[in-house]
Amino acid sequence: MKPIWIVDDDHSIRFVLEKALAREQFAVRSFASARELLGALDDGDEPQVLVSDIRMPGMSGIELLGKVKERLPGLPVIVMTAYSDLDSAVSAFQGGAFEYLPKPFDLPKAVELIRRAVDESVREEVRDSGMAEMPEMLGQAPAMQDVFRAIGRLSQSNVTVLITGESGSGKELVARALHKHSPRGSGPFVAINTAAIPKDLLESELFGHERGAFTGAQTTRRGRFEQADGGTLFLDEIGDMPFDLQTRLLRVLSDGQFYRVGGHQPLKSNVRVIAATHQNLEQRVREGVFREDLFHRLNVIRLRLPPLRERREDIPTLTRFFLAKSAKDLGVEAKRIGDEALARLVAFDFPGNVRQLENICHWLTVMAPAQLVQAKDLPPEVDGAAPSAAPPTTSPAPLAAVTPATETPPAAVVGASVPVAIAPAMPTDVMPPAGGSAPNGHPVWLDDLQREARRLLESGQPDVWDTLTRQFEGQLIHTALDITRGRRIEAAQKLGIGRNTITRKIQELKLD
Repeated sequence: MKPIWIVDDDHSIRFVLEKALAREQFAVRSFASARELLGALDDGDEPQVLVSDIRMPGMSGIELLGKVKERLPGLPVIVMTAYSDLDSAVSAFQGGAFEYLPKPFDLPKAVELIRRAVDESVREEVRDSGMAEMPEMLGQAPAMQDVFRAIGRLSQSNVTVLITGESGSGKELVARALHKHSPRGSGPFVAINTAAIPKDLLESELFGHERGAFTGAQTTRRGRFEQADGGTLFLDEIGDMPFDLQTRLLRVLSDGQFYRVGGHQPLKSNVRVIAATHQNLEQRVREGVFREDLFHRLNVIRLRLPPLRERREDIPTLTRFFLAKSAKDLGVEAKRIGDEALARLVAFDFPGNVRQLENICHWLTVMAPAQLVQAKDLPPEVDGAAPSAAPPTTSPAPLAAVTPATETPPAAVVGASVPVAIAPAMPTDVMPPAGGSAPNGHPVWLDDLQREARRLLESGQPDVWDTLTRQFEGQLIHTALDITRGRRIEAAQKLGIGRNTITRKIQELKLD
């Protein structure tokens, strides 16, 4: 279990809580300021529960709560506050805090409150781990079986691996499998997308920096190489790494030594490097934008991940899997796929690969009008479109663009991210009639939704799916909170979602 973190500028408060929690066999870590705590988060550490004071010099507990919730939305946070602060704290922390601990507090009651927060945190982790226990990767096609065999052969090796494949084919998931089944499996797996981070920050992200190395460097920070010590560092989209940083990376791969930005002492890190790219690195070398010596250093073992169109026999299994996963994520009954609809999916070329298939399955779970998905229910990029036609992307970037390293590419693997931005046109019949109906038999609100979706789509509005989904979710949560007079746990129960889920959604949708 991770430690309980306490942040308070009052040493006596920290001391009393540390001793009381230690007697209850809890691991504890204390901080004298919010900035000190945020530095620990930057280093990759995480608490099981956070106990924070409100009034602290430098950064208040209110500011700290907002920053922590951005990174760890499900983390239970207990706010310590004086009686005179309680009214303002309650209004300021709507949806953020797990509970309030008034000062001066009764120590046994404080320990009991922290224990309840720990129990809640552990229950959330168990719920999340249920997905992780399902199969890592799916695929019966010969091309995927070759990938599985390669992972097995490489499992006991520390050799550098270069994974190539189109965007959305699941390169990071293969890297995670290589790490999990290797002797380093108990160590950290650290992923960074070298194309998603600005050039000026990438060096610091990789190698860390010393305090005062540049404007804003107020503390010493460990880089990804240090964080991955004893484990695996996954460098996604390595083909887009700036040329000057390629030289520093080559040095680390050659002798294992590096310097933090602004540092003068060499550091060593025992790291296995796995790199991935959707680009042709040989072509990048010929163009003079990728170092040839770095290419050969990375290209020790190359593992090619096939696009989905080269493993069409896996599409039925993947479709049923993603329909079940989406239903579980949304708390609804899983849809079934009809034979004709499945045949059209199998015939489609899927430029976005497995990520696009998962997005379509999620869309069908929400939008298909009946439990059995028919061919007419498929989104327009599949239904009636030529296989070579480029479908809507899952983000404003092109399908061949890079994916942020914090986002796991959902290549036939459980734990893939839920799609948030696919914008197929609304089918004619979205849901069966319910409540008030228009002359066509549909609920009036669905006809209004269809008109709005058509207006946005025809006007070329970007992110239509994301826009309408946020409005829909926001209205559901707002109505439930209105009915329960702001009681979030009760509202979550009525909606059929978890307490942490409604808290996270309120923050994401800015409903505070």
